[in-house]
Amino acid sequence: MRLAADLLAFQARLGHQFRKPELLVRAVTHASIGSATRPDNQRLEFLGDRVLGLVMAEALLAADPEAREGQLAPRFNALVRKETCADVAREVGLGEVLKLGRSEMLTGGRRKEALLGDALEAVIAAVYQDAGFEAARALVLRLWGERIAAVEPDARDAKTSLQEWAQARGMPPPVYEEAGRSGPDHAPVFTVRVTLANGATEAASAGSKKVAEQAAAKALLDRLAGGEAD
Repeated sequence: MRLAADLLAFQARLGHQFRKPELLVRAVTHASIGSATRPDNQRLEFLGDRVLGLVMAEALLAADPEAREGQLAPRFNALVRKETCADVAREVGLGEVLKLGRSEMLTGGRRKEALLGDALEAVIAAVYQDAGFEAARALVLRLWGERIAAVEPDARDAKTSLQEWAQARGMPPPVYEEAGRSGPDHAPVFTVRVTLANGATEAASAGSKKVAEQAAAKALLDRLAGGEAD
């Protein structure tokens, strides 16, 4: 099987030449266009998630031999969460080579966090099946690069940290609500507002609700840390 020019360029960006190019084709094929004769990437995504997890667990243990499980878990979660995978996918131009159905293309599928993150995990699994664990491990470490060393010692995501802040003060969990939506259907921008029981509130905008929620939570945490609310 011969790869199309865009996949050849993507393969070069990955730094892995596939012996079985059909694995790469499958890894970039979304369920919206998959069929009996064109397998989609869902099973590869399932496997890639586990390969990524093992690589990251090993890397974190090696980076901090003294860290306890409770310290490693939030760092691990920060490195393997869908938003991080999507960021890495964007850096290698994965969205440009995804094979999508018409509906996904019209709704901006090439930029969706979950879709990009899942596809990157599928690519990791494709490399694993093509050349084994060491090749997949090398790929992950290369793509994640400085993220591993730079991950915060307490890398809980902002929503988790804000909820813990509220619980420690006897408050119910923060409330998130969509405060607005703008932009075209294929590239919407969501504005999300987060509010605490004491009235403290912040809003943020992003291309997905999940990212906007995290950004709003972080903005409120930053304000709380500055002593503007108690």
